[in-house]
Amino acid sequence: MRLISYNVNGIRSAIKRGLIDWLKTDPADIICLQETKAEKANIDHSIIEDLGYQTYWYSAEKKGYSGVAIFTKPQPDKLFYGNGIMQSDAEGRVIRADYGAVTLINAYFPSGTSGEIRQTYKYEWLDEFYDYIQSLRKERPNIILCGDYNIAHKEIDIHSPKSNKKSSGFLPEEREWLTKFTASGMVDTFRVFNEEPHHYSWWSQRFPTVREQNKGWRIDYFMVTEPLRQRLKNAAIFPDVKHSDHCPVYLEIDF
Repeated sequence: MRLISYNVNGIRSAIKRGLIDWLKTDPADIICLQETKAEKANIDHSIIEDLGYQTYWYSAEKKGYSGVAIFTKPQPDKLFYGNGIMQSDAEGRVIRADYGAVTLINAYFPSGTSGEIRQTYKYEWLDEFYDYIQSLRKERPNIILCGDYNIAHKEIDIHSPKSNKKSSGFLPEEREWLTKFTASGMVDTFRVFNEEPHHYSWWSQRFPTVREQNKGWRIDYFMVTEPLRQRLKNAAIFPDVKHSDHCPVYLEIDF
């Protein structure tokens, strides 16, 4: 099974930049999008469904904000919208699909870059989400968790760790949370296959040349619970796909 996770930073904008043509190349069996900034009715979703994908959307209550979606060729057994936590669900941050014994969760973690209030909420969300995943694992031990985590975990995951030590997304508390999360039995799939530096999935739009210079952050992940490690086939990042300030991350796994 081929999976992609992709923060499109507005699906309508991404479509204008060629997202549909890219989907026509059959990049994956299941595509998880974050930051759709739209509802299903806002776009001509029939174009996507004509490519063989069923589309499932979970949008924020606020128009043009946040939102996640799953485009899938295999039929999921069950869909779950949200994770039962009020503010997270109001912001359209989590959608889950079960395929047999495997649970796929697509999540858009909050950013704290807009100020102290959102940074405080980000910490709250991380704690709530940690408990949500640990509880779910008791019932569903085979979990794939993909999305924009909005955290670069280690120095290898960011182009300039020294100058970003006080930047949201690379703060010590955020990185410690991700260390705790992986220590609990969540496998960072990209690092199973690639331990080299200079692999990033997001580049700031404030500085137009940083993507060309590859001065980015790796903040988009596929993580799996430990029982799925032996089923991993490949993981990659596709920096040459450019419909967003992020790029797709890829996982191949035996369901």
